[in-house]
Amino acid sequence: MGIRSALAKPFAAYIASQTKEWSGKPGLYQQRTLEKIVSAAKNTVFGRDHGFADIRSHADFVKQVPLRDYEQLKPYIERVVRGESDIVWPGKPAYFAKTSGTTSGTKYIPISNESIPNHINSARNALLSYVHETGQAAFLDGGLIFLSGSPELEEKAGIKTGRLSGIVNHHVPGYLRTNQKPGYQTNIIEDWEEKLERIIDETLHANMTLISGIPPWAQMYFDRLVARTGKKVKDVFPNFSMFVYGGVNFEPYRAKLFDTIGKKIDSIETYPASEGFIAYQDSQREEGLLLLANSGIFFEFVPTEEFFSETPRRLSVEEVELGKNYAVIINSNAGLWGYSLGDTVKFVSKRPYRLLVTGRIKHFISAFGEHVIGEEVEKAMKFTCQKFPEAELVEFTVAPHVAPPEGMPHHEWLIEFSHPPNDPEAFRLELDRQLRGLNVYYDDLIAGNILTTLKVTSLARNAFIDYMKSLGKLGGQNKVPRLSNDRKIAEELSKFRA
Repeated sequence: MGIRSALAKPFAAYIASQTKEWSGKPGLYQQRTLEKIVSAAKNTVFGRDHGFADIRSHADFVKQVPLRDYEQLKPYIERVVRGESDIVWPGKPAYFAKTSGTTSGTKYIPISNESIPNHINSARNALLSYVHETGQAAFLDGGLIFLSGSPELEEKAGIKTGRLSGIVNHHVPGYLRTNQKPGYQTNIIEDWEEKLERIIDETLHANMTLISGIPPWAQMYFDRLVARTGKKVKDVFPNFSMFVYGGVNFEPYRAKLFDTIGKKIDSIETYPASEGFIAYQDSQREEGLLLLANSGIFFEFVPTEEFFSETPRRLSVEEVELGKNYAVIINSNAGLWGYSLGDTVKFVSKRPYRLLVTGRIKHFISAFGEHVIGEEVEKAMKFTCQKFPEAELVEFTVAPHVAPPEGMPHHEWLIEFSHPPNDPEAFRLELDRQLRGLNVYYDDLIAGNILTTLKVTSLARNAFIDYMKSLGKLGGQNKVPRLSNDRKIAEELSKFRA
């Protein structure tokens, strides 16, 4: 046993006891969080504009602070970006996390000194929860790969600015940095394909035990590794035993990823965002991700069917119901208030509060009122692949075809297979049957001859990589939306037909 794994076990027990305390009383810790952040920000420009000094309860807060997305909060953020102090949080941010918005262009998300532990400690605690539950810690002694954005930061009004993964890279604990891969000079390479080749150069003969990254880009790394060596990943890295991921649902990638590795290994799912670290998988035995109720963020949850209404309900964590979809709203110690994260979640447990990420509030198909969501298309694909085990996916996305050149309107599934199903037509019909079983409105439209059964468009090898490359968004934390209500992405991807 190495020194890192030996020291990790008592520390993991300590973190587990703390986690048990706050996760057992989420309402209490959430109320304390709300009181603390409102009090801290009452003399900021935002706090004065919204009467923070008079807020005594969540009900008061709801009356004073409207729901906002980035675009609506932007007038305040722009003042912060110009270098003004005490706008949404006391002082100036420690960093700006720079990210791409669909309507706002580049977004600058403030990260304060107070919010940094949320981003750093949450990732650490996810690993320690695994160590405590399983007793397995040897993966901490080997090489660790974090497939991330560049840690090279620029400055905006004197504030360090970059991708969240790059910012976090500067805060990797010293005891892990000595076995962290890749090195700084490799990590700052902007071209993703060149960067992957250099990462392989650095890791090929190392004792890699933990690999972390978004599944499609981890898959790309594994594919390049196999192409370079002619071996399964397990034979290149015999001690590789932990995969940490987040950002997308793992299920569509699981079969191909483990096939490329050559064995099943343990994995930990995390739910980080530039705006805050929301949840992580705290158990290998229980479903869902533990909501971080004591990490500087006060959460609100809006029922998805009410999100676009005039007066949506804003529920605290203790008011949510199991099995219902909610839009996530955060209020944070970095100065985000009534902020719609854009994600939807569903709670699967209240003891403690664990959730599943089910999609994006604005990513759906409702060309005919069917309101198909990400969770439904991913489940349909998962269940279909279980019936066609030979089929292996690389990636897929779904879009409506309201006025096709021929035939009736339908949903188009654009799929890149690493191994196609033996019977593509049976696969297509099963996929449609599964979706009909998951969404009654879609089923009614098919039964009523408003829509015809879905169409599958098979894409060429590396279609999604080539598409992302054409956008200048290859690698890092970038990903293709699982579904869209228009055909912009579908039309571009159609250029890469098999």
